[in-house]
Amino acid sequence: MAERRMSKSQQYWIVVASKDHVVRGVTGGFMQANHGKEAPLKRMKPGDWVIFYSPKRELEGDEKLQTFMAIGQVSDDKIYQHYMSDTFVPFRRNVSFYDSREVPVQPLIDDLSFIQTKKSWGYTFRFGFFEINKVDFERIRRRMLD
Repeated sequence: MAERRMSKSQQYWIVVASKDHVVRGVTGGFMQANHGKEAPLKRMKPGDWVIFYSPKRELEGDEKLQTFMAIGQVSDDKIYQHYMSDTFVPFRRNVSFYDSREVPVQPLIDDLSFIQTKKSWGYTFRFGFFEINKVDFERIRRRMLD
């Protein structure tokens, strides 16, 4: 389990990915965002926290999950590419993951300020990568880690 580091300059991020992709990242100690794009990873810095939300179990599947799956902190400044195929060489960033519980989003919707329209809450996650405030982060973190 990683050592928890918190500071005033930290930022808090949500990354949206299917459970199968999140599990691959946790196992390998890395993250990808927005289908392997570099830009989101450049916005992060060492010590920033990241929570991974999975709307479904598998990228190509239809089975809904709607769960916060993993939590960790950006490990270092390194952004690198990883060859997966001739047509897909995504950017990655190292993350120190914590042992955590999976937490369904449904019970938290009314209490999370980044979900502004509660009836169509799933719309909030459509961009795949976004920053949240510390209060919302702590609400989710407590459920996942404490």
